[in-house]
Amino acid sequence: MIKMKNVYKKYANGVVASNGINIDIHRGEFVYVVGPSGAGKSTFIKMIYREEVPTNGEVHFDNINVGQLQQKEVPKLRRRIGVVFQDFKLLPKLNVYENIAFALEVIEETPAEIRKKVNEVLKLVGLTQKARMFPNELSGGEQQRVSIARSIVNQPELVIADEPTGNLDPETSWDIMDIFEKINARGTTIIMATHNKEVVNTIRHRVIAIEGGIIIRDEIGGDYGYE
Repeated sequence: MIKMKNVYKKYANGVVASNGINIDIHRGEFVYVVGPSGAGKSTFIKMIYREEVPTNGEVHFDNINVGQLQQKEVPKLRRRIGVVFQDFKLLPKLNVYENIAFALEVIEETPAEIRKKVNEVLKLVGLTQKARMFPNELSGGEQQRVSIARSIVNQPELVIADEPTGNLDPETSWDIMDIFEKINARGTTIIMATHNKEVVNTIRHRVIAIEGGIIIRDEIGGDYGYE
């Protein structure tokens, strides 16, 4: 599903965030991306959904060379990828239902399909009773649930999560991970950059460790590996 071939990424300030990465991620996998701060984790995942473009090498999503896409083609790619951020990125003037529905409105889904799909994901993330509340009326964990619901309402093939439990307390983090497990069980590929040692060591999946822009470890059912 995702293939990186000799991928290099060098920023204008001279920082090399990817230094010859080669990787294959298969459909339906759940992959943790771990490593110290500044190791290149965020660049790794941003290149998949074309937020960043490699300096050299190729990033393929389902046989599409992502780096060679024209800008007008990028939205079509992103309809197939859901992204969950650490800071939620909800629209403050829209309520829970409207925040999720917005992802479908921009692709001109019908009102009937919007209602159906939004209600389905609200049920999945346990927020049916809070559909009319606004982001500032929700806890951090509830806001992250909305962010997840928005990322999957379009039924993407891949969900990328960048530190999704980073701003949450431990108990809430487990609740959020339970949602990701359910999403993965439905066949959606998950790639999650995380510093959460307890989660990685408890809910075992494939672990890709990056340091200095290089993949130093790639293990099925691996542990976090850092203190």
